[in-house]
Amino acid sequence: MNTAELLVKCLENEGVEYIFGLPGEENLHVLEALKGSSIQFITTRHEQGAAFMADVYGRLTGKAGVCLSTLGPGATNLMTGVADANLDSSPLVAITGQVGTDRMHIESHQYLDLVAMFAPVTKWNKQIVRPSITPEVVRKAFKKAQAEEPGAVHIDLPENIAAMPVKGEPLRPDNNEKTYTSFAIIRAAAAAVSQATNPIILVGNGAIRAQASDAVTQFATQMNIPVVNTFMGKGVIPYTHPLALWSVGLQQRDFINCGFDNTDLVIAIGYDLIEFSPKKWNPEGSIPIIHVGLNKAEIDSSYIPLVEVVGDISNSLTEIAKLADRDLKPNPYAISLKANIRADYEQYANDNGFPVKPQKLIHDLREVMGPDDVVISDVGAHKIWMARHYHCHSPNTCLISNGFAAMGIAIPGALAAKLVYPNRKVVAVTGDGGFMMNCQELETALRVGTAFVTLIFHDGGYGLIGWKQENHFGEGKSSFIEFGNPDFVKLAESMGLKGYRVNASEDFIPILKEALAQDVPAIIDCPVDYRENIRLTQKADKLSCMSQEST
Repeated sequence: MNTAELLVKCLENEGVEYIFGLPGEENLHVLEALKGSSIQFITTRHEQGAAFMADVYGRLTGKAGVCLSTLGPGATNLMTGVADANLDSSPLVAITGQVGTDRMHIESHQYLDLVAMFAPVTKWNKQIVRPSITPEVVRKAFKKAQAEEPGAVHIDLPENIAAMPVKGEPLRPDNNEKTYTSFAIIRAAAAAVSQATNPIILVGNGAIRAQASDAVTQFATQMNIPVVNTFMGKGVIPYTHPLALWSVGLQQRDFINCGFDNTDLVIAIGYDLIEFSPKKWNPEGSIPIIHVGLNKAEIDSSYIPLVEVVGDISNSLTEIAKLADRDLKPNPYAISLKANIRADYEQYANDNGFPVKPQKLIHDLREVMGPDDVVISDVGAHKIWMARHYHCHSPNTCLISNGFAAMGIAIPGALAAKLVYPNRKVVAVTGDGGFMMNCQELETALRVGTAFVTLIFHDGGYGLIGWKQENHFGEGKSSFIEFGNPDFVKLAESMGLKGYRVNASEDFIPILKEALAQDVPAIIDCPVDYRENIRLTQKADKLSCMSQEST
C-alpha cells in the first residue's frame, strides 16, 4: 500500500466515521484510498464549513472530528474552524495536502509552510516526512486532540509522500485512565464548603466533557448550593432544578451577578476561563475559590484558588460531599434571585409585538423543542439572547461557540449534529449576517440527507456590533453595519429546500412545527426587534442587588 492508504487505515483504527472536506490535486491519493473505506467522506462547499462540522462533531461525541483540505487556499480556508475548535476545546484533526518535499525549498505554486501557519491555532501539528512514521503521527494526533483539555491538531501530508509505498499497521489506541486527587485536598475543599455561608457553584464546559452532569446535580442538591452555568455549560444541571440560576456570561450586569456580589465562596467546576473572564465576576480577586477540574487552574489575577481539586470531577464531588457538613436550609437569597430570573423570562410568553422580540422568539423555540433536541447558535446579537433565554434540560443541547466565537458555525454545525443525532430535532439559530457566511452548506445538508431547520433572526445588519457601538457612543449612533439580503424564502426554494417567512408573532410556533416535520432542510426568515438590545443594557445599568443581610 501507499502512505495515503496507511493513513486511512489508521483513521479507521481511531473509529473515524466521517471526514468533512473538499477534494484537491494534492490530496488525490487520500481520496482514492477513501473509496474502499468504511469512513464516509462528505464533500462540503467550503473548507470553513468542513472544519466547523468536524468541530461540532467533536464537541458532541468527545471523539475527534476530522476535516480535510488541499494546500494553499484550501488550508487557509480551513483555519477559522480549526481555531474555533481549539479555543472551544473541541477535539479535531485537520489533514492538509501539501506540495511534494522536492519543491518546498523553492518558490512553488500555492506553497505555504502549513506547519508554521497552523501552529498558533492547534495543540500540536506535524508534517509526515517519511511514510513509516504515519501510524505514530496519527495516533499522537488523536491522543493530543482528545486529551483534556481537548482541541485541534493538524497533519500535513506532502503529495509525493502520500504516493510512496509503505509497510505498517495502525497503533492500538490506549485507554485513558482516570486520575484522582489526594485525600488531603478533598478534606481541604470539604472544609471550605462547610464554612461558607453563601456559596455558589460556577459550572463550565469542562464538566460536560467529563460527563459529570449527574455528579454536579447531586452535589448541588445534597449541599444545597445554587448553580450558575457558563454559555457552554448549559444543561449540566437541568434548568428546571430549583437551585439552577441559569446562565452567566453577558458583558454587562445581570441578575446572576448579584449572586457573585453576595457570595463568600465560588466552587468552579469544569470552568474554562476563556468562556467568561473571572475579572467579570471577581474583579478584585477577593472571592475565595475552589477549583474542581481535570487540569490545574489557569493563571489569572482574579482566579487564585484556595484549593485545586484536580482529578476525575464526578469522584471529586462525591468525596467532597461525604466530608462536608452544611446547613441544608433553603437559601433565601438564591430563591429570590431565581424568582427574578424566571419572572424576567416569562414576561415575554404572551408578547405579540412584531417584528418579534428576541425574548419571545426564544421562549417559543424552547416550547417546541424537546428536552434532548439540539440547537446550534451562531455568533451575533442573537447569541446573547440565546445564552440568556434558551435554557437546557441536559448537556450539549444548546451549543454556543464562546471561546473563539466564530460567525458562520451554525449551519455546518447543525449538519454535524444531525449526523450524530439523526432522530432528534435540530435547529440552527443564526443572524442574517452569519447565515450568508456559510449558507452554501445547506446544499451539502440536502445532498447528505440531514434535515434541520435554520432560523434567521433578520435585522438587515450586524446587530451585535451595532449594539456595542450604541453602548459606547450613545443610542442611535451605530455605523457601517447595514447590508441588504436576498429573499430567503426564494433562496431556500431555489436550493430545493423549504422556505418560510414569519409575518406575525403568533405564526412562529406553527411554522416551526411544520418546518421541523419536513424531510429536507428548511429556512425560517423571522424579522426581529433588536430595539430590545439597548433596553437590556438600560435595564442592566439600573440593576441593584439587595444584600444578603436584607434577606
